[in-house]
Amino acid sequence: MMASDSDQASALPATADDLASSPSPPSSSSSSPAEDLEPSISHARIRDIVAGGAALAGARVVVGGWVRTGREQCRGALAFLKVTDGSCLAALQLVVDAARLGGRLLARLTAAGTSVLVEGELRKLPAGAGGEAVELRVERVLECALLQYILQIAAVARIRHQLALATHRFFDENGFLYVQTPIITTSDCEGAGEMFQVTTLFSQADKLAKDLKARPPPSEADIEAAAAIVKSKADAVAQLKAANASAQEVAPAVSELRTAKENLSRLEERLKLKPGVPLKDDGKVAFENDFFKRQAFLTVSGQLQAESYACALGSVYTFGPTFRAENSHTSRHLAEFWMVEPEIAFANLQNYVKYLCKWLLEHCREDIKFISDRYERDGRHDRTAIERLELVSSEPFKRISYTMAVKILQNVEGHEFENKVEWGIDLASEHERYLTEEIFKKPVIVYNYPKEIKAFYTRLNDDNKTVAAMDVLVPQVGELIGGSQREERLDVLNRGTGQLILDAGLPLEPYEWYLDLRRFGSVKHSGFGMGFERMILFATGLDNIRDVIPFPRYPGRADL
Repeated sequence: MMASDSDQASALPATADDLASSPSPPSSSSSSPAEDLEPSISHARIRDIVAGGAALAGARVVVGGWVRTGREQCRGALAFLKVTDGSCLAALQLVVDAARLGGRLLARLTAAGTSVLVEGELRKLPAGAGGEAVELRVERVLECALLQYILQIAAVARIRHQLALATHRFFDENGFLYVQTPIITTSDCEGAGEMFQVTTLFSQADKLAKDLKARPPPSEADIEAAAAIVKSKADAVAQLKAANASAQEVAPAVSELRTAKENLSRLEERLKLKPGVPLKDDGKVAFENDFFKRQAFLTVSGQLQAESYACALGSVYTFGPTFRAENSHTSRHLAEFWMVEPEIAFANLQNYVKYLCKWLLEHCREDIKFISDRYERDGRHDRTAIERLELVSSEPFKRISYTMAVKILQNVEGHEFENKVEWGIDLASEHERYLTEEIFKKPVIVYNYPKEIKAFYTRLNDDNKTVAAMDVLVPQVGELIGGSQREERLDVLNRGTGQLILDAGLPLEPYEWYLDLRRFGSVKHSGFGMGFERMILFATGLDNIRDVIPFPRYPGRADL
């Protein structure tokens, strides 16, 4: 591959006039087998060839990729291949002359999924040739291998890549500092208790069981015998001292006594070893024997740690994997997923979503259209992805309170919700989508939720019933972003009547460091979290979150 976009000029001649300056491949008659494996010129991306178009006619290039479709013509004398390399949605047409294969059959090249690396010359195609400007006349087939699978996720992978790139660019352009928060934590940010535990106790127990089987623990008789030896050695030392023996005479006896005591101590410790996970006297797991000397988990959010940086450095964000042990098989849940979580600049969240939509329209329009058209044929997808992105990127979001949202949904006629709408419920996906797709037909920001349905760190409003939380709801997905002003008042967090840590059913001890952020001075700050995969669902219109992450993890599935 070319080192960077700035190197493209050296890898691809700008026009056919540059052909003279491009190195020519060695002839098949003079090259050795080792030389045949090495291309004589740089490897070009199909994306760059498509962008260059007819201006590149005459250029010599090396192209590698996978055969999307292939066919033989002229009684097996020629093969026409559509090859893609993942750099873009488009494919490049390759024309292969059987005479150049050195005895290899064209059928090996035309099979869908074949991996090829070829060298040749770009030729201009006549106008109207399927919208393509050039094709590659293959002069050497450097590699050819039939794969047992074909990657069908290239479009989604490119969209995911562009969204990640746009995320970092947006926050960098707006003065945010990227903070890598820990994956292993001792605190439950959401307070739901659905966390994966990180422990070495089970592996330690397995290791101990094997060790005890290979070397059984000592018996009581072994302990008594070792204790007798210690007594005997101690008596010998006492006798030497009573006889006023010299230090040189006493030293060997003392050394023997020390060795006997160490042996007895080892035997006594080994006698205490029991198979299985270590337990306390009350039957609870003895986590003090674990790797971290306490309970530890995979994080459900990097927010709490990001707050500590935000209070010292200003605007920060974290972007990384999070985990939730929720035994759910729905199309909206994963056990491992990625979150984008900024702190401080709460007011920028609308701009962030718009930025992502505009970025995708500029960089991934073809991929989004491809997904839309493909899945429409399967009856699993709507064809409004492009229109939805254009709407969100240009229209202001509607803002309504949670109380108003409930009233609107309660007054809906001619539609029956599966989940009853009443004040105090956590709005279901059907409610969120109805607001965005049927009522307002645009993204909706719902704010001031009941305190009972939001996390302990959310700031309590003056009415003592609601908290300063908001959700961004979008068509196709429902909740895309959840955010809030963080509770900066120590008395409310620690002993007040609002969203308390204890009221959330959480122990105070693992959160003492978080309380210290308030105890020793704090500032008002806000933040939000966006599920990265949910943004991809929104952008593509795909209906299952497992289709937008490379290696999905969910109940019963953690292979690959």
